[in-house]
Amino acid sequence: MYQKEDVRKFLDEKQISYEWFDHKAVFTIDEMLEIGLEKEEDIAKNLFLRDNKGKRHFLVVIRENKQADLKSLGEKIGAGRLSFASEERLMKYLGLTKGSVTPFGILNDTDCAVEVIFDEDFRNLDAIGVHPNDNTASVFLAFSDLVQIIEEHGNSVTFLSL
Repeated sequence: MYQKEDVRKFLDEKQISYEWFDHKAVFTIDEMLEIGLEKEEDIAKNLFLRDNKGKRHFLVVIRENKQADLKSLGEKIGAGRLSFASEERLMKYLGLTKGSVTPFGILNDTDCAVEVIFDEDFRNLDAIGVHPNDNTASVFLAFSDLVQIIEEHGNSVTFLSL
């Protein structure tokens, strides 16, 4: 199970450049913005969703200033009605707790069952800020490095205009 320090070790072993910021626990984007990290505009909002039947699970990553239209998203990806997955599902699939949802949770998805969907906007950014599987720190790294980590792990990655 990858926890905060395991993520740091993973990045170091892969020789991936990053900036690491420890901070108080934050549970919302508003709390995240209040701590005043230098690169606020690159912070990701992460939504862990499931389809109506609970068969498909999605990690949707959007810019912090956007709202996700779950009905439209469900139609775009052919999943029908989407809803937020329970805390039990979040722990089962990503090994995470509420407030700590992050693309690094994929490292705990041993079955590669979670489909990752990034907002197309991230392609235009050099860096992205996400939690390292714990909401008491934030990591900024090249967006391309994050996508490569997810793809190399075996999870699917899709880009959509959200």
